Amino acid sequence: MSASDQETEEQRVQDAVRRHARTNAFAEAEDIISAVLADPGVQAARERVEAAETELGLELCARLQPFQDRYDQAVAAGDADGLTGLCEGKHGRWGRICVLPGGHETLMEEPHWGRTSEGRPIAWVGSAPDDW
Repeated sequence: MSASDQETEEQRVQDAVRRHARTNAFAEAEDIISAVLADPGVQAARERVEAAETELGLELCARLQPFQDRYDQAVAAGDADGLTGLCEGKHGRWGRICVLPGGHETLMEEPHWGRTSEGRPIAWVGSAPDDW
């Protein structure tokens, strides 16, 4: 085996070891996260947060529904300009997209607001990436 072939083989082994370590770390993290989320206290807290977000979403619905209507219309029409300038706040994992204008937290002093994937109004604080 030439020196070049040996270096290539060594690099492949190192890459495989890194992939294996990363895979194990992700699996361990998922196990820990699952255990924490399965805790009855955490589940109860999640239910309280969801109830509060739903209640606030319903309270704000009458005032903020025009923003949802504009968003729905822009999506249906494929109007990219109509979607430009919207808040970047979202919780993609839960199907939430904020339909308010960007900067609404300071300009309008409103939490993020939109609809769940089931179509019910919801308001929330904070954001998470789509793939979280």
